[in-house]
Amino acid sequence: MQGWIRDNIVPLLLLGIAVIMLWIGGRGDNAGVARRGVGLLVGLVALGIAVSGNGPAVGQFLAQLITG
Repeated sequence: MQGWIRDNIVPLLLLGIAVIMLWIGGRGDNAGVARRGVGLLVGLVALGIAVSGNGPAVGQFLAQLITG
C-alpha cells in the first residue's frame, strides 16, 4: 500500500499544489502564496515522514533537541 501511495498519490498531490500556487500567484497575491507555501511545505514534510516510516526516529530526534 505504501508503494502505491508513493508512486501514485504523492505525484498527483505535488502537481495539484503546483497548479494552485501558480493560480494564486497569477492574481498578484504574493503574501498569500508565501503563507500557503509554508503551510504546504510543512504538510509535505509530514507526508514524507509518514511515507518513509521514520516517524519514531524523527520524534526521538525532536525530543532530544528539547530534553538535551
